[in-house]
Amino acid sequence: MPTVVLMDVSLSMTRPVSLDGSEEFQRKNLAVHGLTMLFEHMAANYRLEFTSLVAFSSLWELLVPFTRDYNTLQEALSNLEDYDKTCVESALNGVSNIVQQEWGSSCPCQVVLVTDGSLGIGKGSLRHSLHTLKQRGDDKKFPLPFPFPAKLFILCVANIEELQMTDAMDNLEELLHLSGGEGQIFTMEGPLCLKSVQAMFGRLIDQAYSPFHAVLHCGNLSSDVQVFPRPEPVVVDEEVEPMPRTVSTDLEIVGFIEIGDISSPPVISRHLVLPIAVNKEVDEVGTGATDELEEEASASQMAGKSPNFCVLLHGSLKVEGMVALVQLGPDWYGMLYSQADSKKKSNLMMSLFEPGPEPLPWLGKVSHLGPISEAAENPYGEDDSKSPFPVQPQIKRSYAQNVTVWIKASGLQTDVQKILRNARKLPDKTQTFYKELNRLRKAALAFGFWELLKGVADLLERECTLLPDSAHPDAAFQLSHAAQQLKLASTGDSQYAAFDHNIAPMHTDFSS
Repeated sequence: MPTVVLMDVSLSMTRPVSLDGSEEFQRKNLAVHGLTMLFEHMAANYRLEFTSLVAFSSLWELLVPFTRDYNTLQEALSNLEDYDKTCVESALNGVSNIVQQEWGSSCPCQVVLVTDGSLGIGKGSLRHSLHTLKQRGDDKKFPLPFPFPAKLFILCVANIEELQMTDAMDNLEELLHLSGGEGQIFTMEGPLCLKSVQAMFGRLIDQAYSPFHAVLHCGNLSSDVQVFPRPEPVVVDEEVEPMPRTVSTDLEIVGFIEIGDISSPPVISRHLVLPIAVNKEVDEVGTGATDELEEEASASQMAGKSPNFCVLLHGSLKVEGMVALVQLGPDWYGMLYSQADSKKKSNLMMSLFEPGPEPLPWLGKVSHLGPISEAAENPYGEDDSKSPFPVQPQIKRSYAQNVTVWIKASGLQTDVQKILRNARKLPDKTQTFYKELNRLRKAALAFGFWELLKGVADLLERECTLLPDSAHPDAAFQLSHAAQQLKLASTGDSQYAAFDHNIAPMHTDFSS
């Protein structure tokens, strides 16, 4: 997950901050100190992530393009110049252009805005930008929300009391809301000093840049790993009371499967997995992710004389063309696989599936999968000429059947009229009547169209009252029975509104 650091270099950042027993500091100096702390942390723990540095005042300038070289970022920080007034909107437009040119519109990105909370003056100020949101044309839209998934973190070199004396805090909160609400506003607690700015950036690191350590298990083998970026909690919308699900720190490999059988499954997110070699001389070393790291990893493993299972796993998956199914938590699975960035570089990646026991329909339930050795015969055949996937469902689905879709009112009216025409020809059209009735019932239940069921039930009751004296007595019984069943289904009660249930004709006997 790349990061763009937006550094405010307007004149308000040069305001002095008096520190006891030392020389006079500017707010810019405090911001640079905090960003230095952030870059040092990322260099030690997030060295595979790309970071860019942008300075802004009334205009914006790309000081450092996306890079993994944190020394370059540190040098750019030490050479910052002072410019004119603050214009946040211009800077956000710059971020949008930079990220889209480098990563496109699908890659998630983190934006760290470092400022003193000053909104600028006059036209171009944040206050003016937010007040004119509804008066803009399509050619001058506000840059938020970004056209790519993003989290916005705003770090103010000011305390909360100072921001609340004006409307600065309200405007920053609205800015965060426009970005989609993903992110947070951080302010300094206590006096403006080096200790306070370290504490503020420490809170940012804890929330957005804390490494995710886990243990990868496979039978009796295990390996300490680190996952980039940190997996986010996932909320399942279908649950009655959705609770965020988090990836467990114990990742259990439950089996292996060929890449051709897994195909291109839908995933929530993808993450880079780095093994960690721990010994007396080296605390943490990533291995097996890229060629640069592999040399370092090999040296560290020779020093520690401890083989790393994760390196073995990565090489095996790459050579055999398979993926490993991994359990992330209760009823939640993902997969580990080798992904090549180029001919020389390959990464061990982890993709997260949607939570649930059956994330990939063509595989069936993951808990039902088992080793080939337990099968009566090799499901792949003697020469790997066949595959047991996709798993055939118990109920054979015919894709030739017409699906009931009501795009226009005329389509719904036609289906209702068809039911009524068959209702007037009862009992001769009993089977056709119930076939059309059940088709409409299933479609209404699928769409949650409870009012339709109640309305058709009323129509059938009305038809029952309009039957002529010469009508067969079975017609009245069938119409009343069908209307009653539709009314029960319209209540939404699971006992009567089961999707797979069909309304059967009422059993009558008029032979005597």
